[in-house]
Amino acid sequence: MDLTLGFRLTLFLALVSLPAILAQDIGTAKILVDGTKRVAEIDDNFICATIDWWPRDKCDYKQCPWGNTSVINLDLSHPLLAKAIQAFNHLRIRIGGSLQDQVVYNVGNLRYRCHPFQKMKDGLFGFSKGCLYMRRWDELNHFFSKTGVIVTFGLNALYGRHKLKGNAWGGDWDSSNARSLMKYSISKGYKIDSWELGNELSGSGVGASVGAELYGKDLIKLKIFMNDLYKTSKSKPSLIAPGGFYDQAWFAKLLQVSGSNVVNLVTHHIYNLGAGNDPSLVKKIMDPSFLSKISETFNSLHQTIQHNGPWASAWVGESGGAYNSGGRHVSDSFMDSFWYLDQLGMASKFNTKAYCRQTLVGGNYGLLNTATFVPRPDYYSALLWHRLMGKGVLAVRTGDSPHLRSYAHCSKGRAGITLLLINFSNQTRFVINVENLMNGNLPANGRKIQSQNSVVHSIKKTVAWVGIKASDGPLYREEFHLTPKDGNLQSETSVLNGVPLVLTEHGEIPKLAPVLNNVHSPLYIAPYSISFIVLPNFDAPACA
Repeated sequence: MDLTLGFRLTLFLALVSLPAILAQDIGTAKILVDGTKRVAEIDDNFICATIDWWPRDKCDYKQCPWGNTSVINLDLSHPLLAKAIQAFNHLRIRIGGSLQDQVVYNVGNLRYRCHPFQKMKDGLFGFSKGCLYMRRWDELNHFFSKTGVIVTFGLNALYGRHKLKGNAWGGDWDSSNARSLMKYSISKGYKIDSWELGNELSGSGVGASVGAELYGKDLIKLKIFMNDLYKTSKSKPSLIAPGGFYDQAWFAKLLQVSGSNVVNLVTHHIYNLGAGNDPSLVKKIMDPSFLSKISETFNSLHQTIQHNGPWASAWVGESGGAYNSGGRHVSDSFMDSFWYLDQLGMASKFNTKAYCRQTLVGGNYGLLNTATFVPRPDYYSALLWHRLMGKGVLAVRTGDSPHLRSYAHCSKGRAGITLLLINFSNQTRFVINVENLMNGNLPANGRKIQSQNSVVHSIKKTVAWVGIKASDGPLYREEFHLTPKDGNLQSETSVLNGVPLVLTEHGEIPKLAPVLNNVHSPLYIAPYSISFIVLPNFDAPACA
């Protein structure tokens, strides 16, 4: 797009929208970005999604939203599934979930019968043990290889153990079945990026728990035979644990017992919105102060790793916002992206290397529709993050507006920076002024609501500074503005720069095209909207 034309179009839209704008509060916000140093770093493949084990008769709140989306019955031949994954180039996928610790691998000498999951009143989570047949494991790995998936597989940590009192399980972990699966995978040339031991067994556990000391010793055993099995391999997979809810004392003990360089990645799970049928779910998602509370967990885990296992890094191994399959008409709607993208931004600031969304498909919180595999709003939010937000996390200050969230990263695969801006206000339209701290100009942080008759003054005054060094050459920014279709926050369709994100007539994932605007033109963030702003000329030495 011609930049002059882009500016004229922006000005025209501003003028024709003036009556609507005047009906809103107009807020100016200074966003100060420090591009001189990275405050944290994420992996290139930070975006991750899960595939769970739940059978189609997994139901919550009189709903059964899983269909055929489990590891066992997912239709790997569906063309849209492959296209949705390949759009990420390399998508990290974690195979795991609540039934993980009841899965028997049908290879080697077994101590249990290998049969499909069945409803079982006294079984863990209401199901019997299940079976992963090797022909299915072959199918999965062929699919993963074809679509470029980076695989994390969650192992059964209760194999050979017995139930004690309450949720507690004891006895020695029988590693033979895990070892047999690993040997089989190596013999077939299957590339597993990481193996994870157990699911939600930390602390008091969910359904079952294992003490930290016992768990730590299991990890040492697992690491030893992983090193043995992969000793001639060019690349060695990482060892991940514990894949559970964060308990500071338990996590610290696990790292102390397992010792140096045993655990490579420390995974924790987050469902900070509560139950999927919580009547206050919508209110929680749209309340920035509520969403901020989880930062305490990110910070505490970061400190625990630094003090007890500085050789390891943190992952969010599973997070769906609301537990028990998510919230119907909420987790599958545009609204959920306010929670999801805020989580991604917040987690990044604490050196979280990857964030695994529950799920790729399955439940109300799946990135893809359970029945059709059509992408939901959070899918496009994840795809934009993956394509635009680079590894380097930068310090950013937004002033005192409680409704405007801002995150800044080095741009992915290119010069400059990318901002993620989230406007939680239903009334305030922000005019944004981005400032580079390298300019040496440190204006007071702040935001003020302006009267309607000063709107034109704001438009003329607002400038996005890019830095002294980048003042030469064409100055433009790329804007990706996400809004809900028809202004309905619970819509299942996202709108990008005014265009609904739907599959093309040939069933392809649509292109995610930006609007180009001169960097000196006004930058607007509409009420209840989310924006990625790419500033390719922003002078950020930390991103060089």
